[in-house]
Amino acid sequence: MPHSQIINNAIRNIAIIAHVDHGKTTLVDSLFQQSGTFRANQEVAERVMDSMDLERERGITISAKNCAVQYQDVKINIIDTPGHADFGGEVERALSMVDGTILLVDASEGPLPQTRFVLKKALERGLKLIVVINKIDRKDARPQAVLDEIYSLLIDLDATEEQLDFPLIYANGRDGIAQLALDSPGENLQPLFEAIINDIPGPHGDPDKPVQMLVSDLSYSDFLGRLCVGRIHNGRLSAGDALVCVGEHDQVTPLKVNKLQVYQGLKLIEVDRAEPGDIAVLAGIQDVHIGDTICTKDAPLALKRLTVDEPTVSMKFYRNNGPLSGTEGSLVQPGKIKQRLDKESLINLAIKVEDTPDRDSFLVKGRGEFQLAILIETMRREGYEFCVGRPEVIMHREDGQLLEPIEHLFVDAEEGFAGVITEKLSVRKCRMITMVNHGTGRVRMEFSAPSRALIGFRDEFLTDTKGTGLMNSYLSGYEPYRGDFLSRRNGSLVSDRSGAAVPYALFNLEPRGRMFIVPGEKVYAGMIIGEHNRDQDLDVNPCKEKKLSNMRAAGKDDNVTLTPVVPLSLEQCLNFLRDDELLEITPKSLRLRKSELDPTSRRIQAKRDKADKA
Repeated sequence: MPHSQIINNAIRNIAIIAHVDHGKTTLVDSLFQQSGTFRANQEVAERVMDSMDLERERGITISAKNCAVQYQDVKINIIDTPGHADFGGEVERALSMVDGTILLVDASEGPLPQTRFVLKKALERGLKLIVVINKIDRKDARPQAVLDEIYSLLIDLDATEEQLDFPLIYANGRDGIAQLALDSPGENLQPLFEAIINDIPGPHGDPDKPVQMLVSDLSYSDFLGRLCVGRIHNGRLSAGDALVCVGEHDQVTPLKVNKLQVYQGLKLIEVDRAEPGDIAVLAGIQDVHIGDTICTKDAPLALKRLTVDEPTVSMKFYRNNGPLSGTEGSLVQPGKIKQRLDKESLINLAIKVEDTPDRDSFLVKGRGEFQLAILIETMRREGYEFCVGRPEVIMHREDGQLLEPIEHLFVDAEEGFAGVITEKLSVRKCRMITMVNHGTGRVRMEFSAPSRALIGFRDEFLTDTKGTGLMNSYLSGYEPYRGDFLSRRNGSLVSDRSGAAVPYALFNLEPRGRMFIVPGEKVYAGMIIGEHNRDQDLDVNPCKEKKLSNMRAAGKDDNVTLTPVVPLSLEQCLNFLRDDELLEITPKSLRLRKSELDPTSRRIQAKRDKADKA
């Protein structure tokens, strides 16, 4: 057998691909339990792979995680990938370490758009596929129809005949049951374990060649410093080896490694040596980036670098220069904010950070507004205080023509809402591709939509469909710019002074629009306190108290009844922003404000902008 074809049959490296909420993290929990990773009496949190607070709160996977289970004599390295297209950079990294994938699909919902995005990446890499139709216990399960949809999707994605000849397993991940046929009930996950061992090839690599390890992930440990995660493609890696790192432009940097570790369950264990195919973790290294190759000093041979799709959305991060700056957050300096953003770009391939002419602001580019919202929420919880501008789509210019990113949008909604959805999307320059009525009272529509049309549309869509609509999309390419449209019809109610909001003033402002603040809340000049009923901005006084006369008691008119205020979420705040507005973010508060706080300066700037357009 040629050197490059040596297979390590003691290891299997697999990734799990699924749409958000199709049960992949729960299935991994069951694999852990049945492989003996946890003791029988050990207390284990549900969804052990979702370790971030944000992942547990939102019920989604944000960053790809590694773990390992032992089944018989084979070690199975499992990578739980995000299902959301915004975290595509995580998907690319995960797939670079594996030889096969489990495609997990809900027995009722079938393959959805985000599944398509990740699956396309896996097929392009020629990875072996196992299909698992999960949640077969659902009352509305339709496994046979879903299997037909999976075949259609694979054919549509140009899968090879070998990829179409996949092992099929029906499962109930929550109860830890897998079966090969619908009419033969399973007892445990043994059929899935056996499919992984029999159908997914062991990793290729030559133990006698010089060491080559592709860096697919970076992490950090308070005890060990920086951690570098990657798969060993060739050679045996020992803890005491003299190693070097081959960077992006083939520059070679010596490395000092404190520890060599591999995964066992969710933990890392120290080992003296790692074999080809192992997913290894090197501790204490510096100056290594995702996509670099780690080699021995004697033979610095680089592997093909990891690449990810270009960012499609950008957002400016600013130092908070408002009157309340520094009162709620401990990390407010531009240098600290830049340091944190640079750290994020190191461990997240899809995030790019650029300096701007203004020293107090930075341009952050990512794969979608949701990905940037997760970054903002994470920084906020770490004690950072800053401002961000409106998310903007990144345009391309080719042969003098302006091109914009276009999404393939899937909408699933009740029949009665089809008209309002179509009308609103057509105003946003979206074009309908197809519409299918299954006769179940729901319709499925597909649109070609500019990415900028979807910024801020999700909340409006949920309101229009009374929370019952489903909307998903993936990037399909770039097309000529389709023209301008209004992103928000209503103006803002802007405070014209600083102070504390008063019930009497808010009660009298309610006919003017929807309020964002409650009595007693601190406000300042230039802060947005509500949404105006009309299309222009309006300066208002939320601190105005009722004038007293000798005919009225001081407290007589204080008991006004205000409309309850529903606090805006981070995503809703970002969606509300116009070009001349910012969102002030602190660990305790989200405040909408104008970029220019002074009303006179704002009016002068508005006149200039109008003159420039004319």
